[in-house]
Amino acid sequence: MKKYRFLSLFLAGLMALALTAPAQALDDPQPNCRAAIIVDGDNGEVLYDFNARQRMYPASITKIMTSLVVLDAVAAGELSLDTMVTASPQAVDLPWDSSTAGIKAGEILSVLDLLYCDLLPSGNEACNILSEAVAGTSAEFVARMNEKAAQLGMADTHFMNPHGLHDPEHYTTAYDIYLMASAAMENETFRAIVRTPSHNLPATNLQEPRTIYSSNGLLSSFYAIGYTYSKAIGIKTGNTGEAGRCLASAAVDELGRTFYCVVLGTQDTVDENGRHFWSFSETKRLLEWAFNNFHRITLLDQDTEHVLREVPVTLSDEADCVLAQPVGSIQATMPSDYDPAQAELSFQLPESLEAPIAAGDKLGTVTLKYGGVEYGTLDMVAAYGVERSEFLYTVQQIQYYWSQWWVKALTAAAAAGVLVLIFFVTVVLPKRKARRRYSRSGNGRRSGSNYRGRR
Repeated sequence: MKKYRFLSLFLAGLMALALTAPAQALDDPQPNCRAAIIVDGDNGEVLYDFNARQRMYPASITKIMTSLVVLDAVAAGELSLDTMVTASPQAVDLPWDSSTAGIKAGEILSVLDLLYCDLLPSGNEACNILSEAVAGTSAEFVARMNEKAAQLGMADTHFMNPHGLHDPEHYTTAYDIYLMASAAMENETFRAIVRTPSHNLPATNLQEPRTIYSSNGLLSSFYAIGYTYSKAIGIKTGNTGEAGRCLASAAVDELGRTFYCVVLGTQDTVDENGRHFWSFSETKRLLEWAFNNFHRITLLDQDTEHVLREVPVTLSDEADCVLAQPVGSIQATMPSDYDPAQAELSFQLPESLEAPIAAGDKLGTVTLKYGGVEYGTLDMVAAYGVERSEFLYTVQQIQYYWSQWWVKALTAAAAAGVLVLIFFVTVVLPKRKARRRYSRSGNGRRSGSNYRGRR
């Protein structure tokens, strides 16, 4: 019996330790690539950053911008998705190792089908054909690409061609790719294309109907088997010797959250099981890591502990302070090891306030920081009203009146005038009266001594 009692106490102690132990810190996923980024696409918040702002070669991820510029031209009415375009000989003249959609010189396709050829099998010639259709020449089209990049805030990006074949001056970053991809995903046509595993091209003037397949192993097993991901909704692959294998992707989980992931510079490996495409497996792993470890939470609102503040109040006989509380809330997608006790609250509030104060009056602000990152600022408002005491207000106004320099100057002048008057009345006037009396009595004696009549 004692043995069982000891075992029960031991297990209870273990449970107590488990309940009181701090949350385990979130592990770094340590991606197998040169650069990576994970972003909460619904809120534009970077969840993970690995060399995300270092310049890299994007390879065919470039085609996201190509498609975005084409769709901008469609929106501007320069052409339509149904516009038929003839492939020029120079547009289909590609290096021997280029990715291609098999388009022939002189073949006529619609802009929409060319976009599918651009984004699914990553056809370099499709990009050349589209660039000529929109801008006349690829050089003019690339100028539009760089202009669009600047508009999107892609500060570390420069394009030299519409397809992504290597050029030392053709570069971007994982962060800039996210900006580009998220902007493109706002377009319904682009979004529909990049989540499509395959597309049936109709017969053309030079070829029979055929099917093209997505190079994205998260969506299609045509080029890479074993990497499909049910949450994936796009976007684009890339691969050159200089860039390595790259992937810009987006996924939506069962909660409806959209996360973006960009991995750059992975290297395939080969073993007894065949070739391993790390761009696909790492992207899938990073997205799952983010979905499992990040959650949307409220960091600050009026119910947050230690956020209410008392501000001293003057001119009131009903309260000597007013309670300041935040209005609204700050929300963020945070890791599972988020510790509210480590959040830093910075208040900007006055040392005191004068009544009257109405409920809801803005009194100041509160800013929340966590891990050195500022997550937002909320207004601090009065939780209730405070009435003014008219007696105290009158006393204050009198005190204020008498504190004015010009009042003090007038008062001093008046006091000086009174003193002068008192001096005049008490000193000067009596002396004058005395002289008059003396003068009268003197004149009488002189008159008696000068009498010349008989006595």
